[in-house]
Amino acid sequence: MDFAALGLTLRLASLTTLLLLVVATPLAAWIAAGRGVARRMTQAAVALPLVLPPTVLGFYLLVGLGPATALGRTLIALLGHPVAFTFSGLLIGSMIYSLPFAVQPLVVAFSSIDRPTVEVAQVLGAGPWTVFRRITFPLSRASFLTAAVLSFTHTVGEFGVVLMVGGDIPGVTRTLSIAIFDQVQELRYTDANLTAAALAGLSFLALLVVYGRGSRRAELA
Repeated sequence: MDFAALGLTLRLASLTTLLLLVVATPLAAWIAAGRGVARRMTQAAVALPLVLPPTVLGFYLLVGLGPATALGRTLIALLGHPVAFTFSGLLIGSMIYSLPFAVQPLVVAFSSIDRPTVEVAQVLGAGPWTVFRRITFPLSRASFLTAAVLSFTHTVGEFGVVLMVGGDIPGVTRTLSIAIFDQVQELRYTDANLTAAALAGLSFLALLVVYGRGSRRAELA
């Protein structure tokens, strides 16, 4: 087992999930708040990583984060070094690649909230934060959990995007999925089997949390 790759993968997945929930919550709320071309185009753009080959997305990220673009030059100026082939580059790529797994469950949850309930709360003087804390979040708690678990497990299993954006630098950008690839290339099938089993077990436990919570909710209902 490559424990350095395991630690890096868990750190990457945890940070990606945390940041995605921060970004996805207002984005999903805006998408769910109404209709219109802008919202539909935004939703389609968010879902694009679901249908794009990871290597295509990784290629455009590699180019976009490089010195050939204004965004890349800005990031280089802020960080003092190129973003590609660093942990920061992995984090940006992972967030974009896993964005639909965070946004879509929240859009469904926010769209199903009874609008009159929210409107009554607003009439009674509740501000946006109070509405979210007292109404939106409690009614969408299960979807927040689903978004977090899907984002985490999807990041853990990434291969194409992280390889294109981060390469294969031990201790810096080598994740578990890349470690498996390296082990197979080197004909170390026993090590690859252990690493693959660890990934499968981690993903299974994460999904068990979601389905276990769903079963408890059904029993309480």
